Amino acid sequence: MTTTPTTKQAAAPAGGQDTAPAREQRAASTGGPDTASTGGQDTAPAREQRAASTGGPDTASTGGQDTAPAREQRAASTGGPDTASTGGQGTPSTTGQGTAPTGGPDSAPAADQDTASEEPPDPGARHRLTAVTGLAALSLDAMASVAYGPEAIVLVLAAAGGYGLGFTLPVTLAIAGLLAVLVASYRQVIAAFPDGGGSYAVARAHLGRRTGLVAAASLVLDYVLNVAVAVTAGVAALTSAFPGLYGDRLWICLAVLVLITGVNLRGIVDSARAFLVPTAVFVGAILVMVVVGLFRDAPVSTAASAGRASVLAEDATTVGALLLLKAFASGCSALTGVEAIANAVPSFRAPAARRAMRAEIALGALLGVMLVGLSVLISRFGLQPVEGVTVLAQLADASLGHNWGFYVVQFATMVLLALSANTSFGGLPVLLKLLARDDHVPHVFALKADRQVHRHGVVWLAAVSAALLVLSGGDTNTLVPLFAIGVFVGFTIAQTGMVLHWRRERGPRWAGKAALNGLGAVLTGVSALVVTATRFHDGAWLIVVALPLLVLGFETVHRAYGRIGERLGVGRIPDPPHRERSLVLVPVSSLTRLTSEALTAAVSLGDEVRAVTVCHPDAEDRAAGDALERDWALWDPGVPLVRLPSARRSLGRPISAHVRELRAADPGTRVTVLIPEAEPEHLWQRLLQNQRGAVVAHAVRRDTDAVVCRLRFRLGTP
Repeated sequence: MTTTPTTKQAAAPAGGQDTAPAREQRAASTGGPDTASTGGQDTAPAREQRAASTGGPDTASTGGQDTAPAREQRAASTGGPDTASTGGQGTPSTTGQGTAPTGGPDSAPAADQDTASEEPPDPGARHRLTAVTGLAALSLDAMASVAYGPEAIVLVLAAAGGYGLGFTLPVTLAIAGLLAVLVASYRQVIAAFPDGGGSYAVARAHLGRRTGLVAAASLVLDYVLNVAVAVTAGVAALTSAFPGLYGDRLWICLAVLVLITGVNLRGIVDSARAFLVPTAVFVGAILVMVVVGLFRDAPVSTAASAGRASVLAEDATTVGALLLLKAFASGCSALTGVEAIANAVPSFRAPAARRAMRAEIALGALLGVMLVGLSVLISRFGLQPVEGVTVLAQLADASLGHNWGFYVVQFATMVLLALSANTSFGGLPVLLKLLARDDHVPHVFALKADRQVHRHGVVWLAAVSAALLVLSGGDTNTLVPLFAIGVFVGFTIAQTGMVLHWRRERGPRWAGKAALNGLGAVLTGVSALVVTATRFHDGAWLIVVALPLLVLGFETVHRAYGRIGERLGVGRIPDPPHRERSLVLVPVSSLTRLTSEALTAAVSLGDEVRAVTVCHPDAEDRAAGDALERDWALWDPGVPLVRLPSARRSLGRPISAHVRELRAADPGTRVTVLIPEAEPEHLWQRLLQNQRGAVVAHAVRRDTDAVVCRLRFRLGTP
């Protein structure tokens, strides 16, 4: 037999004479040596109490004898080096001013790489990433973008004919320069904000809470769209090779999504290991293709584009700045995913910041080499875009020939495009954890499983992405216009925030660093405006609408948690506990061993115990009530039986009404409703139960402030 008490007064268990030591123990167990950086002496208990109140005032109903261990397990599950709180300007804490996040103005030394090396040993290191596995887990989006980034540039410049295509390499070099700026900037973001969050963390520290929410919303939208676009693009490559599968593309997309979700539910390290080989094959194939192509004087084969119509316009005498700007903005789609490593720093092994910085540099180097190399080949071979064949396929054909090497590049591209959705599964759950910690999304997103998996974030991302796939019918062209806008907004906010970071810190060479970030902010800001304007009528307006709505949702959740925290007195020392007269009500409908066990537990809990039974006016129920009353008198348990007449066929409302009457008559009495329930030996036998206990518990919790205890009698126990 087990008892599972639940209560609507979630703050009550926090009391007791052991409140202070219990709070101290919880604060000590909230995770990792970084907890001290939360700022404010009451922040740790405040966060713990907020975590305990995740479900609102009814959260304590999950407890019982398991309440304390469950709370301890939740605190332990959010621990590790990545649990340092960023505080929150709107968080109901004792400071009132909010606490500065790690790496804010008060943590300037964190920008030094040596700080990362001081992190303590991580007991869950085997479930965290190294620099190499971090590349496989978090850079697939950026790596796969070389399949469509150069093509996006060529298609725009093709409007100016062959003369316009001559600007492919200069535009790519400009994008590579921006890539270098972004990598250098996000490397500094990683060092300054080792708790992850990327542009959200930067904006929250230096641009204010609401700007941080704009950055977070843009990242959330980009991550969700990245999953849908990546899966549909990969499946589109598959259906191009096998046209017979085109009619089933939606089901194939959903199957790929289920596969990626399942791998990520096992942990980010398992997903990195699973995707390491496809990543290595793709990068190796592209680099081999570039090197071989540099030794070619002319295309070795044009079989892939033979007989295809060219999309090249007539030669123009000049190329306008607007066309070059549009080509630059379109090519910047190759930069999506650069921010993912900075968002997921806590997923790396200690020293996490140093490993993440190495992965960021490696990503920038590989991506830059591949982009510039492909653009050189485009210019070298005089490639022209044609209908039905990708630019990458033409380059593989021209460089390697129409042989097995060509098909290796195509197959590797197809696989990596589909798997590039994994970047979102690595970055978004960590971002949602930070938002949950700051009370902007439900606290359930902060919970972590044994394998360092934020499962609720993974499942939520998969569900929303599946809905997008269904709505779009698995069509890439429907989703592409929405893509990349969010990431440019995040880029711009992060760069702007880092300018303020350097101005406040004023360390060595701060002016040069600020200038570099300022240049990046201008370039990415212009790109964001150009991309939004050029794609607005193609569907980008949805992002313009969704972004403020998502921010509004964050604010709504934050205000709700603020009201809950105020009611619970989060961050304040509660009044000392005191004893009240207690009355325990036990709903009964018959005399069984369960009734005896319930009354035994009740007399152990309260000063006074009463059994209550609901009686309805029909003859059958009146007869059953009279029989129960006679049997009760014969049994004589020393507990009075109170009949509650009800004109309606209701069970919970009469009991809750009786509780309200008792409270009104004696406000100083603490009423507890103890509901006895049989726990069947087998799971399927729960279908045989009438669920009366759940009905009564729901009514009492909804209509009264009484304590609800649900006593479960295990039928398997002799």
